[in-house]
Amino acid sequence: NMSGDPEQEYFSDGMTEEVITSLSKQPGLFVIARNSVFTYKGHAVKPEQVSRELGVRYVLEGSVRKADKHVRITAQLIDGTSGYHLWAERYDGELKDIFALQDSVTQKIVTALSPKLAPGEQSPSRRPETTSIEAYDLQLRAVALRNQVKKELRPMATQLLQKAIELDPNYADAYAALAWIYIDAWTFQWSQDPSVLARGIDAARKAVALDGSLAEAHRGLGYALLWNKEPDLGVAELEKAVSLDPNSSNAYGTLASGLNYSGRPEEAIGFVRKAMRVDPKYGPWVVLWLGDSYYLLRRYDEAIASYKEAVRRAPNYLSPHRMLAATYAELGRQQEAQAEAGEVMRLNPAFSVDLYRARLPFRNKADLDRFIAALRKAGLK
Repeated sequence: NMSGDPEQEYFSDGMTEEVITSLSKQPGLFVIARNSVFTYKGHAVKPEQVSRELGVRYVLEGSVRKADKHVRITAQLIDGTSGYHLWAERYDGELKDIFALQDSVTQKIVTALSPKLAPGEQSPSRRPETTSIEAYDLQLRAVALRNQVKKELRPMATQLLQKAIELDPNYADAYAALAWIYIDAWTFQWSQDPSVLARGIDAARKAVALDGSLAEAHRGLGYALLWNKEPDLGVAELEKAVSLDPNSSNAYGTLASGLNYSGRPEEAIGFVRKAMRVDPKYGPWVVLWLGDSYYLLRRYDEAIASYKEAVRRAPNYLSPHRMLAATYAELGRQQEAQAEAGEVMRLNPAFSVDLYRARLPFRNKADLDRFIAALRKAGLK
């Protein structure tokens, strides 16, 4: 973000994500996910370091300056193993031409790498499904708020997305993002409204209907259907998301979560490992999903290690504290279980085991009963 305004950060972040998504559409390319990429934002790092740490050969770096109706993009593609610049370019244009500018950047990269790709391994980039710059801007702002995973930001994100949809009723990306706002509200117990999950399913279905190639729409629909106690349909949609975007850490991880709830934790571990490869600096939710697989398999030491890593990465992330409470309780480590139960109540004073039980989408009743009994043993009510 070269705009000199921190408030414009959402725009440069959105540009980064759009380029990642477009490059991920190229079958011959392995592309690192958003979470790992963003750890370098704002830091002066050498491409060689990025190449080494992420296990990639090529590094794209650049900047965007947005002012009034004008935008300037600079970008350069570097061979991280040699430091050689494959190309560098500057693009100046009107904000209304931003999608064409993004396409130009993506196609330049694909052209530069084309000798490395097998014939037929190039596909057109995917641009946002709207012609409204204002709707696109609102959607970027909403996604930036949603990525902070804070209950108090949910109403603002919802309003932004609803406004984007008013401006363009056929904007699939906005519907997909709105679906996740509702899904979060349900799975995190932020809302007691019984219709909130149905709204998430409706928004995700609309997104899929508008753009069947949008992996994020299938991911949202799959996860919502899973929590709607429709495991087969949910897992099928999550598998579709992975097939559409094989470079998506979130798609792999959400599929792993779906497999865990469906009683297939051994399979889930493989998909978590794929998520970690695509996203080497993976977020706490990824290692949480791995811990869940270990918990279901009764590999408690490995589960505890995973949950502790999730807590280390995000001390105020409720889910690993809840899982640690259950795991310690199953091992008879009551003092530690109660301490983690206390963390759960600190982070969510309204947490209810009965409400959580009613919502959890475990396919196997035995898995559900065991988990709920462990939470109660830890002292949660």
